[in-house]
Amino acid sequence: MSRVCKLSGKRPRSGNNVSFSQKKTKRRFIPNLQTKKIYIPELDREVRIRMSVRAMRTVDKIGLMPYLKKQGLKLQEVQI
Repeated sequence: MSRVCKLSGKRPRSGNNVSFSQKKTKRRFIPNLQTKKIYIPELDREVRIRMSVRAMRTVDKIGLMPYLKKQGLKLQEVQI
């Protein structure tokens, strides 16, 4: 399973671990992905989506359908 948010497109990034002595070693920053069931009142059903917590907060604030419209996505593209 890929580590990519289906809503926001967040994916792993690379960066450095920096120790106390300032030695740098490569590491990966992985997005906090969760699987969540979301109820859509317009369709009167629930869908399961794997999304980042950042996207989850936005969906809680404005709703799933307006968020999909803003991102230019369709429901079939993002549901599991």
